[in-house]
Amino acid sequence: MEINTHNAEILLSAANKSHYPQDELPEIALAGRSNVGKSSFINTMLNRKNLARTSGKPGKTQLLNFFNIDDKMRFVDVPGYGYARVSKKEREKWGRMIEEYLTTRENLRAVVSLVDLRHDPSADDVQMYEFLKYYEIPVIIVATKADKIPRGKWNKHESAIKKKLNFDPSDDFIIFSSVNKAGMEQAWDAILEKL
Repeated sequence: MEINTHNAEILLSAANKSHYPQDELPEIALAGRSNVGKSSFINTMLNRKNLARTSGKPGKTQLLNFFNIDDKMRFVDVPGYGYARVSKKEREKWGRMIEEYLTTRENLRAVVSLVDLRHDPSADDVQMYEFLKYYEIPVIIVATKADKIPRGKWNKHESAIKKKLNFDPSDDFIIFSSVNKAGMEQAWDAILEKL
């Protein structure tokens, strides 16, 4: 499938099922900690500066944001998890919203689960991965912020992340940087394969 990434726009934000787009377009959800670089990932993948708003305040995405890409597929940005400043009640609400989307959405083809290459995955990262494996949702692990680590150390960090996640070798693992676009082609290849 050829996708013109320049033809991309934010379609709508949804709090629950009744707001989801009603059509057959395949969707790829993006999940990750609040400051892992999800918005930067979306902007890099779509060659746009500010389509997804990056913010200095983590926890800004509080709804499911649907991005239409060339009328052929959508990215769905789910709220970042693991952000301390949000009340427990708010976090539970997000959790239910994310869970409802991930477990009931027929358009969903895979989840890009973003982790920070520099650090071991958090308990939330591990939980997200286990959740996706449990529901048999295809996962693409994208390790962001690779430009912050010398290339010679990438393997060491990759091994540490895989070990902590108890990574399934049948899943994709992509080292990514929104600064120098490392991993962008592999990420597109992995995504298009899932559609």
